[in-house]
Amino acid sequence: MRHPGAVISHRSSLEMRPTGGTLFLTGSYDATESIHGLTIRLIRGPGPLDSDMPFLDGYRSSNTRALIENLTPTRTHDVSKVLPREEIEHRLVMVFDEEGRRGLIKLRKSAEALADIPEFETGAQNLIELIGTLLGTRKAELESRIAKARIAARPFDGACVQLFELLVAELQKTEWLAVSRQTPPLLKHERQALAFIDTYFSNYIEGTQFLLEEAQSIVFDGQIPTHRPQDAHDIVGTYQLLVDETEMKTSLSNFDQLEDLEALLVRRHHTILNGRHEKNPGKFKQHRNRAGNTEFVAPELVQGTLEKGLTILRELETPFQRAAFAMFMITQIHPFDDGNGRLARATMNAELNASGEAHIIIATAYREDYLGALRRLSRNKDPVTYLRMLSRAHEYTSRLDFADFDALVDTLRRTNAFDDSGARILKLP
Repeated sequence: MRHPGAVISHRSSLEMRPTGGTLFLTGSYDATESIHGLTIRLIRGPGPLDSDMPFLDGYRSSNTRALIENLTPTRTHDVSKVLPREEIEHRLVMVFDEEGRRGLIKLRKSAEALADIPEFETGAQNLIELIGTLLGTRKAELESRIAKARIAARPFDGACVQLFELLVAELQKTEWLAVSRQTPPLLKHERQALAFIDTYFSNYIEGTQFLLEEAQSIVFDGQIPTHRPQDAHDIVGTYQLLVDETEMKTSLSNFDQLEDLEALLVRRHHTILNGRHEKNPGKFKQHRNRAGNTEFVAPELVQGTLEKGLTILRELETPFQRAAFAMFMITQIHPFDDGNGRLARATMNAELNASGEAHIIIATAYREDYLGALRRLSRNKDPVTYLRMLSRAHEYTSRLDFADFDALVDTLRRTNAFDDSGARILKLP
């Protein structure tokens, strides 16, 4: 090689051949020379980086560096040193198709690492914008027909998807990858006890409050109080879902089509709220809903945002990751008029149950921790508090013994699970 230490760069690095008889290199000075009919253009720029690949007596730009070089504005020459923008977009779509969101996220991180190099700053930002557009978190103008088709899916809530991305970035850390609390298979009466206690607390959080003994009579004896029939049906519907073995072994990761996810959510929601016809059980919302200062996804964006969420969830590796993500996804989208919290928690526990993991029960004494952690994630973009909250509830539930119902209730009382005064903390069994 006539320029030892130079870097095969720009379009030459991506195409690995001369273009129009010209090979582009980056070195410490500008030069142009011809050798046996081949024109070599040496462009002054950054020398070899740790990520660049040795090649003959020099180097070849890493894929990330080459993409950045090709997205850096340049003056026009007879033979351009950069590929057309359309071609770069096409290459990014190929990464998406072959490696999924994880591949694009990895590429984005490596681009961010090179953005501090002055010569690469503009190109890196252009690359980050394109990747974000394909991921659904940014909106750069696209030129490639293929790239446009790739994102021309249903409209979605970009801010909501950004929160999904934030949560997933935290979930990928070793601390959360390691979370696993397997439990032995439960006998029928143990499954019923688990489903009942989960039902009781899940409804209590939503304001459907009965004495424990009243809830037992409603679920196991069919005694519907005449003064609160709808609340009682909420209890029954939630229990019917949580005690359904088939339903609670169905993971969202089994699905790759939005239609399948929609059918699952509609079925589960209908089961929970089948006693409240005015709440449109099993029907997606027609009007935007809110809780306090939090405004949820607009009705016309629900399907597209669910679709984005499903794509992300399918790439998560562990039951805890999927459970934490599924719960937040449903809570943040709020796809139905009512019952979204109960649906979100049931879906979270189905993800865990499908892999033999302990459930996550949110006891009454843990209500404010739970709601506060959700608010910190949705409003302050803090996923750590949310995941720590879930992990502690997971640990708590994993220590419960469902074999003897009276002993179980005694444990719940001793650990302050039923306390709604806010004065006592939930203690681990």
